[in-house]
Parts: sequence; structure tokens; C-alpha cells
Amino acid sequence: MASRPPPRPNTGTERWNETKSKIHSQLLDSLTPEQLRSLTKDGIRAQIGDVVERLIADGQIPMTVAERDRLIEEVLDEVFGLGPLEPLFKDPTVSDIMVNAFDNVYIERAGRLIETNVRFKNQAHVRMIIDRIVSNIGRRIDDSSPIVDARLDDGSRVCAVIPPLSLLGPVLSIRRFGRRLLTTAELVKEQMFSPGMLDFLTGCVEARLNIVIAGGSGSGKTTLLNTLSRFIPEEERVVTIEDTAELQMQQPHVVRLETRPPNIEGAGAITQRDLVINALRMRPDRIIVGECRGPEAFDMMQAMNTGHDGSMTTTHANSPRDAFSRLETMVMMASAHVPDTVIRQMLASAVQIVIHCARLTDGSRRLTAISEVSMPEDEELRIQNIFALERTGMSARGQVMGSFVATGLKPEVLERMKAYGVHLPSSIFTERHELKER
Repeated sequence: MASRPPPRPNTGTERWNETKSKIHSQLLDSLTPEQLRSLTKDGIRAQIGDVVERLIADGQIPMTVAERDRLIEEVLDEVFGLGPLEPLFKDPTVSDIMVNAFDNVYIERAGRLIETNVRFKNQAHVRMIIDRIVSNIGRRIDDSSPIVDARLDDGSRVCAVIPPLSLLGPVLSIRRFGRRLLTTAELVKEQMFSPGMLDFLTGCVEARLNIVIAGGSGSGKTTLLNTLSRFIPEEERVVTIEDTAELQMQQPHVVRLETRPPNIEGAGAITQRDLVINALRMRPDRIIVGECRGPEAFDMMQAMNTGHDGSMTTTHANSPRDAFSRLETMVMMASAHVPDTVIRQMLASAVQIVIHCARLTDGSRRLTAISEVSMPEDEELRIQNIFALERTGMSARGQVMGSFVATGLKPEVLERMKAYGVHLPSSIFTERHELKER
């Protein structure tokens, strides 16, 4: 674990926070809530500048021009933005922001966790920022509802937990999403998968195979789902269903559905299962469920088995076989009276391809397996790897080394691909693509 960074230099953290608080208070005292709501950011900037100039003129706070400008920006962040988190939020290289305590903030950059020197004044300051976030998106967080999971206007996903559930005070996690989608060429260059694996997955989407993407948190499941969705023909109608909207579909004919939490009386919730059932009445060509985590898996598999080929979803799992087992469990949650063998047959008929993603110890994200699901006449479920990541060790720079390897298996889905006009060279099923040190 990295050592804790030193406090903000020169100004002294406590004095700096006191100054910000004083300016913030004077600003609020001089303006009514109606004026605050009506003023633009530039208008507020002028008001803050006046307060700062008065403090300097009175000799209360000696300050350089650079410190003055930075102070104005930080007070603006307190009024309009995310307070101390605003600089992190503006940094495009930051993928996750994690507030563990008012004086303990981590980020993820390039797959690695890094402690920052960002500090809040106290727990109340963290709670104020959380309240601002959830109120701006029409949600609430209080003792009766101490957890909130929502998204910001830019698509970032927010999860906040407050006491009594959190023992260290209010905690906040923000999952950032890039302002633009990475191209397939960029993902190949980043070695998320090999060119041959990309060709195979592209063919799977074009041949309308049903695909499940599995992996842990932050392993690249959503990135891969967004990537594969690019190969869905533009003339098809796609319905997406998510707990918190994250998908970035490129097709012109997309219907986006998002669940709704219960209201203050505990009623009015709309679940993913409700949305999947409703989506079947909306004449979709494909249904994409952001993440299967409960009984909606039953309706999703039913849809895949009843004419909605080419559908996709993600789930949390440690391997392709674990993903299939998790889906079995989720389907049983909705249909406990159905025998296990029938559920297994239904799933094997519905899902043709399972992809597993992982975030490795060096922070890189890789596809570790692409597997085919089948259940021949002997009724033994088979989940066989078509491609796999073979790890051979670590480089001197701490990077995971190895190869993307085709196992030599000729998947049964090749016949279906040919029927859809997808013809893959046989060489991709014997390739070995070495990982290069970056």
C-alpha cells in the first residue's frame, strides 16, 4: 500500500479549509437561495472574487495571485460541483473515485489503486457532497434509506452509504466512464483480446448468437459489451435494460430502460424482471440486460429461447463454468418448481457463448476465456474453451506475460455463422498471440 501523501503544501490544510469555509459562508450570507439558483457560474465567480478581495484588503489573509485563483475555483467547486473531488472528476485518466473516510480518498488509474492527497474537512463535509449528488438526480439518502445507487448526468455510476451501515462515516464510490468509446483497434493495441478473438466475437454477434459476459468488478465487462454491440446491424431494434444506465449503444434504434427504486413509502419499485417482461412486448430484435443478478435471468433465458437471438448480458463470476452455475441459481430463484435438469437444458439451449474477463495483478484487463456451451444427446453439459489466456509469469516491470491461445477446438457455432454469411479462416483456431510488454 502506498504511503499517505503529505498535506497540501504552503498554505496549511486547516487554514486553507477555514478560509474556504469563511468565503463560502459570506457568499451564502450575501445571497438568497433564489439568487444562488439563478446566478451562473461566472456570476458566482465574480461574487467570490469580491469576498476574497475584501479579505485580502482587510489584511486578514495574505495571499498570492495563484492562491487567490485556486481558492476561487475550490469555492466554486463547493457551490456547484463535488467539492474536493472536482479535480479528480475532471481528470480523464481517473476511472474510479473512492471516498473511504473524510481524510482517506483513493482513485483508480490504469487499473491500479492510488491514494490521493484529497481531504474533506470532516464527515459532515462528505455527507454534504453526497446529499448534493443524490438531490440533483432526484434521489434521497437518510437513516431510513442509507444506501443510494444512481448515475450522474455524464453516465458515471455513484454508490453512497451512510451510517449506521457504514462504520467509518459516509462513504462514496464513483465509477467513471470514458467520454468516448475505445475503438476495437485501441482495445487490440491495449491487448484486451487478440485480433483472432475479435474476429470470432464479431462473427458471433453478426450470427445472432446469445452471449454472456462474466467477470469481477472493474474487469471490463461493460466495455466489452459496448464493443460487441457495435456489430449489431443498424436496422435492428435493440432494447437495453439496466439497474443503472451505463451502456453506450451506437445504433439509431435503441430503447433504453432503467429500473426504479421504491419511493419513501417503500412502494413503486420497478425491477429488472419487470422490465424484461415488458421488453418482450416492445417488438425487440435483441434484448441486452446490463447485468443479470436475480430472477430476471429466468425471463432473459426465456426470451433467448423464444426468437430473440443475439441477446447479451453480463454477470459476476470467476470463470465461464461459474457463470453458468450462477445463471442456474438465478433462474431457480424465479422457478423453484422446475427441475434442475430442465433449467440446465433451457440455459444450454439459450446461451451459446460465455466470455470471461479479468483485471490482472498489473492492472490490465484481459479476456481470459471464450467458451462454447453445448449439451449433446448424453445430456452432459459441456463448456469448452475456444480461446484462453495462458499466463507464463511477470516481467521485470511487474507486467503479466503470456499468450492468447486458441485451443484448437472448432466450435459447433461455425455452421450457424456460415448460414449468416460469416466465414472465418481456420487459422484463427490455431493461433498463438504473445502479449507484448508495454
